[in-house]
Amino acid sequence: MMLHVLNGEASAGTLRRSSLPGTCLAYADVLHEGPVPAGLDDEQLREMRARFIAGQGCGPFEEILAQSREWDATLDRFTQYDEVVLWFEHDLFDQLLLIRHLDRFARRDLHSTKLTLICIGEFPGVNPFHGLGQLSERQLVSLFPGRMPVRGGQFALGRRAWAAFRSADPRDIERLLADDTSALPFLAGALTRHLQEFPATRNGLSRTEREILTLLVPGPMDTASLFREEQRCEERVFMGDTWFWGRLETLARARRPLVTLNVKPSEQPLPEGTVAITDAGRDVLAGRADWVAIAGIDRWLGGVHLAAGRTIWRWNDTRGLMADG
Repeated sequence: MMLHVLNGEASAGTLRRSSLPGTCLAYADVLHEGPVPAGLDDEQLREMRARFIAGQGCGPFEEILAQSREWDATLDRFTQYDEVVLWFEHDLFDQLLLIRHLDRFARRDLHSTKLTLICIGEFPGVNPFHGLGQLSERQLVSLFPGRMPVRGGQFALGRRAWAAFRSADPRDIERLLADDTSALPFLAGALTRHLQEFPATRNGLSRTEREILTLLVPGPMDTASLFREEQRCEERVFMGDTWFWGRLETLARARRPLVTLNVKPSEQPLPEGTVAITDAGRDVLAGRADWVAIAGIDRWLGGVHLAAGRTIWRWNDTRGLMADG
């Protein structure tokens, strides 16, 4: 028997329809959004994550928590399987899931169960490659023979990376990145992208916020086009439309909004309408004003809670280093 662990229903659904035997688990916690602090047991972390995700309008707390429990319960039944195959790609969303799973399995006796890994950053003929969800049944199956056993160095690096991501001090990630991370070749790029979501020293904007405002400088854009263009700015697309819309709402809600939203509800994932940059948005983008000073901040990035009364860690994109305050 075989358990396939994938990053979402798009890829899991395709694999279920393929010729590969086994059970497919779509484990899709959006770990790059919201709290993932250290010092909590598994149930405490599940509850914290479920409350955050429910608070973003993604469903009832009880349903989200039940789903999270079922994900973990399925993983904890790994001894029922001869092999557990981890299917992931190169972006931040997937790499965080990967180190989370490696940490979890490293703390357990695998007995006779084999743990193997498929992790890719490209696929022949698929350009641009964003992820496994783009691939057909035949293309996914073609990856299966290339799966590799998870080795001790990968377990060790996964555990260390997961601890660094959950640390209240983002410099723990910097220290990790200063060492050899080649055992997980896409990890360094993903964690660097995570650090770029901290407020910039220059103007308080995260990289995503800066990209949004830059795209709006020439003129208003409709929401769907803005989302697509922002994705083109990414080396490895990781953010879905729900979380992108949340970023737009944050930029629009401040006492001095950086964007204006002229939208209406839609059956599409994003509301229909246009987004425009404000004069305040132009000032912040140019470094003449600071977004954190304008709007304050209350945001979790992994184990770091950026909020009033706490250290406001910032990213110096010129030096590629974190700075406090």
